[in-house]
Amino acid sequence: MSSRTLLRLVLLVQALAALGIGAAGVHWLDLDGWQAAALGLGSVALVRLAINANNFLMAARAASPTPPAFRIGQGAALRMFWEEFSTSMLMTSWHMPRARARTRIHGSAAPPVLLVHGYGCNSGYWAYLAPRLNAARISHATLDLEPLTGDIDGYAARIEEAARQLCAQAGTAQLIVVGHSMGGLAARAWMRVHGARQVARLITLGTPHHGTCLAAFGLGTNAGQMRRMGVAGPECAWLSALAGGEASEARARITSIYSHHDNIVAPQTSSELPGARNLALGGVGHVALGRDSRVLAMVMSEIEAVRADRTAPVATQHRD
Repeated sequence: MSSRTLLRLVLLVQALAALGIGAAGVHWLDLDGWQAAALGLGSVALVRLAINANNFLMAARAASPTPPAFRIGQGAALRMFWEEFSTSMLMTSWHMPRARARTRIHGSAAPPVLLVHGYGCNSGYWAYLAPRLNAARISHATLDLEPLTGDIDGYAARIEEAARQLCAQAGTAQLIVVGHSMGGLAARAWMRVHGARQVARLITLGTPHHGTCLAAFGLGTNAGQMRRMGVAGPECAWLSALAGGEASEARARITSIYSHHDNIVAPQTSSELPGARNLALGGVGHVALGRDSRVLAMVMSEIEAVRADRTAPVATQHRD
């Protein structure tokens, strides 16, 4: 089952739950139509809010110490929580259930960008970065990693196919890869198999390079490959093997962008990768890394640094 199909089923269940609660409100509480609708939709939203809050609580138990420069006050914490909740709702209820992998080519000799989503997501995760790439006339492609709960190593063939197609369509020998969460690990696993020569830069967002304690609650082989045994405990065997098979040349091509307030990657310093360029910030949740304006600006800055010698663009093409 694809993530798009699963999310549509989840939306259907939520809609049925809202209708059931609303109908109960009409029957038992003598509510009118608008009141019943508000009760049903509000109840579903509250459950989603509680799930989001629980993620922050679990991440706090396994959190790494937050450096003084990145600590935030109560007001900023509330804004962060709302941004994470609202982004999660938009991603899972609108963007990802409708998403399909796409390629957009802008004539340029500079490296194009391949966007690799994370665990439980699909190409719709890039709904906020893709418009920025289009505005800058940067060729890019998204892909959907399947099966949903598969082996991370198994995604390498899909990434290789997408990378070759994108480079061929853009007429370049190299590309830039942006990977969110598990997508960063999948890109590293792909580079281990196919080499790093074709990668001008790998930019990871909130990737648990050394595992996350919250992966213990995930389903599937890929969740098991991201587990970490306690805050100070070791990463799992798969992550150790990935690091052990990685050349220093590959590490030097990686930029790891992460938040000290990540609510899925805990400890948050798991995203720090020795030998890579590590860029930290505070006050951003895990899903919101794909929407937050500061993060998107950092990603675009890294991309533009690689693409500094790009040539003048020509006509735009669309491919699905």
